[in-house]
Amino acid sequence: MPLVTPLPQDANEEVKALATFFNETLGFCPNSVLTMQRRPHIAKAFINLNKAVMENHGRVTSEQKRLIGYLTSANTGCNYCQAHTILAAQRYGGSDERLAAIWQFRESALFSAAEKAAFEFALAASSVPNAVDEIIERNLSLHWDEGEIVEILGVISLFGYLNRWNDSMATTLETGAINAGETLLTTSDWQVGKHTQ
Repeated sequence: MPLVTPLPQDANEEVKALATFFNETLGFCPNSVLTMQRRPHIAKAFINLNKAVMENHGRVTSEQKRLIGYLTSANTGCNYCQAHTILAAQRYGGSDERLAAIWQFRESALFSAAEKAAFEFALAASSVPNAVDEIIERNLSLHWDEGEIVEILGVISLFGYLNRWNDSMATTLETGAINAGETLLTTSDWQVGKHTQ
């Protein structure tokens, strides 16, 4: 049961208008945002930050950003965000093969050297304590420019916020996210867990 009950989607017109962004990324407005709108300034600031972080300015694709978000969320143990990010990665072109092989990225030919560097960075940056070292930094800089590194770390940091929000709130998973978790995360030990009604 969630710590705080999400409000209806039409509880705040400004939040509702901004939240249409999630119809593209997920196909629905997440309950996390519906909970945040109990303080509309937080909801609006979060949606605008999310849009800015997920906007593409360099070579980091929408699918790659969602896979980075997935690895970050899995590393911190947030089942809510794992389901959301894997669903969004699929919606942005992630093949079943790539999604199923994400935890074998180090050995898999499905992922480029640049992706592997970004994924290693995601795992190290989302660890507590932080595990980013000179080797990870050097490898990341071989493949991505400074603006792209800012985009990648923006995703990791955004999901750091979301992981803590949704795990602490026990945010209820939406049907679409549950379906994504149950069908796309079969190679992991993913489960709905505390994110149920």
